[in-house]
Amino acid sequence: MQLFELKERSFQLGEVVVRGLCRWLRHVHPSPASAQLVCRSSVPECTTRPGRYVGGARTLTGMSYEVERSNDEWRAVLNPQEFHILRQAGTEPAFTGALNDEWRAGEYVCRGCGNALFRAQTKFDAGCGWPSFWEPLRAESVEHLEDNSLGMRRVEVRCARCGGHLGHVFPDGYGTPTGNRYCMNSASLEFVPDDDE
Repeated sequence: MQLFELKERSFQLGEVVVRGLCRWLRHVHPSPASAQLVCRSSVPECTTRPGRYVGGARTLTGMSYEVERSNDEWRAVLNPQEFHILRQAGTEPAFTGALNDEWRAGEYVCRGCGNALFRAQTKFDAGCGWPSFWEPLRAESVEHLEDNSLGMRRVEVRCARCGGHLGHVFPDGYGTPTGNRYCMNSASLEFVPDDDE
């Protein structure tokens, strides 16, 4: 069995276990708040806007957003790592991002266009090595797309203003109000501290 098949089966098994746990909790404890917290995890619906794969990298060519630039224009305003992540759906290595250990009050905006994405109050330590949030600032700040790359079924998160790849959302943010973990790349975000910081 190939590695990607194992990963996909593990991910599917995890989904089955969580759903089973939720059903059991609802049956045994029909209304406790703790069961509702665990079971509220619901990855947002995906839009129907597909990404394109070019040379193994997901690109955003042919999509329409409020902020649009050519690849040359993006390269002029982003460093190579930022371009790779935001425009080609790359991923930075775990525990290397500058914002993973940022805990001040403030806001996280898209590095590509400045769109406000997350508040620091929704950030939590998921132990995964990337900044994690339990919900975006506004539902319309981000868009969710189905991502079947790497032999797994995931939900990609993009900036709704420029289409920049931010990361993925997973239904394993246990103990958070939504049950979701928005796992973001530091290189796709910029932190803006509150004025009193």
